[in-house]
Amino acid sequence: MTANIWKYLLIIAVFASCRMQGQPVDVEHNDSTMKEKYKRPDDATLRKMLTAEEYEVTQHAATEAPFTNRYDREFRPGIYVDVTTGEPLFLSSDKYDSGCGWPAFTRAISDKLITKHTDISHGMIRTEVRSRTGNAHLGHVFDDGPIDKGGQRYCINSASLRFIPDREMKDKGYGEYIRLLHPVKEIFLAGGCFWGIEHYFKQIEGVVDTEVGYANGHMENPTYQDVCTDRTGFAETVHVTYDPSKVSLRFLLEMYFKAIDPTSINRQGNDHGTQYRTGVYYTDKDDEPVIRDAFEEKQTQLQGRLAVENLPLKNFYKAEEYHQDYLDKNPHGYCHLPQSLFEFARKAKMKR
Repeated sequence: MTANIWKYLLIIAVFASCRMQGQPVDVEHNDSTMKEKYKRPDDATLRKMLTAEEYEVTQHAATEAPFTNRYDREFRPGIYVDVTTGEPLFLSSDKYDSGCGWPAFTRAISDKLITKHTDISHGMIRTEVRSRTGNAHLGHVFDDGPIDKGGQRYCINSASLRFIPDREMKDKGYGEYIRLLHPVKEIFLAGGCFWGIEHYFKQIEGVVDTEVGYANGHMENPTYQDVCTDRTGFAETVHVTYDPSKVSLRFLLEMYFKAIDPTSINRQGNDHGTQYRTGVYYTDKDDEPVIRDAFEEKQTQLQGRLAVENLPLKNFYKAEEYHQDYLDKNPHGYCHLPQSLFEFARKAKMKR
């Protein structure tokens, strides 16, 4: 080889090794799990499911026209996934208007979701970005992004992406990523049968996500059958994730007290047993004084003694899938709460 070729190869190697990596986030991304969940379709399937442009971009590294593509001017909250596999790739909170004519992001959700390759086509040295599981061509990453966000610009083809608005993320299987979009907090609320309590809190403006499960018991990985023995110490509990810019913990507690009998011990409605006890369980120690003040105020309004637990969360295990969003799946299913309470929750507004 000539000296110029060696020099050229050295430049490529140095460029490839010095690429800056995006900042990781706190959602778990296991390679084997992701490949199992988001499988790459075979070529025949890809040709059927993709438009001609999507196929050329993702499979042959074509580039769509700037400024006229579908997501260049899309700035609603949500998540961008691989159009070929559905694998999560980018968040709207990391998207910005770079003026380049294509969607631009300051980082990927996780470096584990993408691969980077040196691209020497078109007489340039660039860094190509591909999805890890689907191996779909996405675009390129450049070092001219916002300095305060890490200095990178992921210039991505709209044709490589599918956008899912935040309000649809949970239903489409991306609920765990909602907390990365919003500055959310969490509280765990036990108030009798968790079907009704979950449905009630889902109606409240500012509640981002709900999940039912079993809290503060004394065994690992309980099943519903275990909890129903009344020997596990678990309470049926709703994990409420909320946006503190839209709703306060104090307001959520006021709403909570409207949905329970706060003096009843191990019983709500027709359901009785320790799994139906009431309790507020927190993960942020700064929430305890807020909870304590709300409890003290509620006690002044009662004739009997407040029977609601105020404790740190010791453990929480997600309940079986058929329990999640039960009343959405079964609109006429059993519930100890009246329908009027759900309508009340939908209309309730926090005073600002």
